[in-house]
Amino acid sequence: MSTSNSPTRQSEGASRTRRVDWPQILQSACRIIERDAPGLEELARRVGVSRSELQRQFTHRLGVSPKAYAQTLNLHRLAKGMGTRRNVLDAVFEAGFGTNSAAYAASEALGVTPGRLRGELDIGWWMGLSDLGWMLLGATAAGICWLTFGSEPGELLEELRAAFPRARLYNDEARLYTWFETVRDFVLLPREALDLPLDIQGTAFQSRVWRALRDIPLGKTESYGELARRLGEPKSVRAVASACARNHVALLIPCHRVVSSDGGPGGYRWGLRRKESLLLREARSEGVK
Repeated sequence: MSTSNSPTRQSEGASRTRRVDWPQILQSACRIIERDAPGLEELARRVGVSRSELQRQFTHRLGVSPKAYAQTLNLHRLAKGMGTRRNVLDAVFEAGFGTNSAAYAASEALGVTPGRLRGELDIGWWMGLSDLGWMLLGATAAGICWLTFGSEPGELLEELRAAFPRARLYNDEARLYTWFETVRDFVLLPREALDLPLDIQGTAFQSRVWRALRDIPLGKTESYGELARRLGEPKSVRAVASACARNHVALLIPCHRVVSSDGGPGGYRWGLRRKESLLLREARSEGVK
């Protein structure tokens, strides 16, 4: 008797053919971890996939395990607590670490110890995972001054410190998380222009280039030469490229939309893979409107 149509085989076939939207699932998993950091079993149940597959996909696509991500977020919060608690131990427990030694072990991911997080600082920052890897957002009281991507959270923080050596830095999750979520949603599904407050400084020419970049429509590109001509500076192609390279606010100033005159992707300080991924997503988004 044939069993090809048995319920078990049908179920297995449906499981194999069911399409899983991993970018959306992983973004949901990140949000859940950021809110309450459940265990892997509970996290998998809440996003509707198996524990083993969630662990594999999360680690493969985002470069860090769910547990390691939760530990890093706890360290972010520890940085904030250092400025408001009487001692390190109080801040350690409030950040979600069971012991002081656990906080020191997790701090290796950021390259700083809990004691070093005590310093008084002044640019607010928040960091988390996006579909393009780690994303660090920094802002003054006036607006966003820093938005970068990378594969190592510690390196992103050190880059921010190096760029603003006289600034004071502090964890500002409460104020910046909504902006962070807006950008992260855009990375996954770029359907509209990002309109968030900026606080950036550059030379007069750099400022002109950055303003012009914001005029390039979603889903479109310009060459460095075309951008120079639009600025009325046709001989300033290299200066235009330099201004793009010195942009510290990814996506909000969309330097990824500037390409080489031969149609190649050109350069991108956060990696050509990310640039090509962004352009492809934006082109697809425009195509389905």
